[in-house]
Amino acid sequence: MTDITERHNAKMKKIKAARDKMMETKTEEKGLIMVHTGPGKGKSSSGFGMIMRCISHGMPCAVVQFIKGNWDTGEKTFLRDRFADECRFFVSGEGFTWETQDRERDIAAAENGWRIAKEQILDPKIQFVLLDEINIALRYDYLDIDEVVEFLMTQKPAMTHVVLTGRNAKPELIEAADLVTEMTLVKHPFKDLGVKAQKGVEF
Repeated sequence: MTDITERHNAKMKKIKAARDKMMETKTEEKGLIMVHTGPGKGKSSSGFGMIMRCISHGMPCAVVQFIKGNWDTGEKTFLRDRFADECRFFVSGEGFTWETQDRERDIAAAENGWRIAKEQILDPKIQFVLLDEINIALRYDYLDIDEVVEFLMTQKPAMTHVVLTGRNAKPELIEAADLVTEMTLVKHPFKDLGVKAQKGVEF
């Protein structure tokens, strides 16, 4: 055995011992409030990846999609066509605000989405809820951030997981969340290269 291998093995043993000791203290289970935000790509994609995990683990789940409207997205088609029994899928938005150009309609759509979201979160059969692009609705004050945070903190069942995606998550939501991930934009083909949204990548 070479010196490099011996040093590596000794280092890994120390890391494993420290890791095992740390894991002994991690015994709590709870339904998490998770926020995916930031200007980079991957917020919704990550949320839908978690939906796939839930389906694999036999955990009934639900998606409430804000803002995006009736986009023919791959995730919507996939889940509705193949996993309708495992994952409920609701679309509340009518499209991006610059497309609808009707604030009152946008507010009404967001409020309807939030009503559906609360029903799904409170349903004892549902263990995981993805609120896709709700941060956009909150950013434009289509929904009351205080009401959303209060509901998540006081009415969400203890073991139900909720993911909220979208840019510009409000500070109140970040403070309330158990896990917050900010996607950082380094380079994007739409912005930097003039390439339109690509099927299978963006939708």
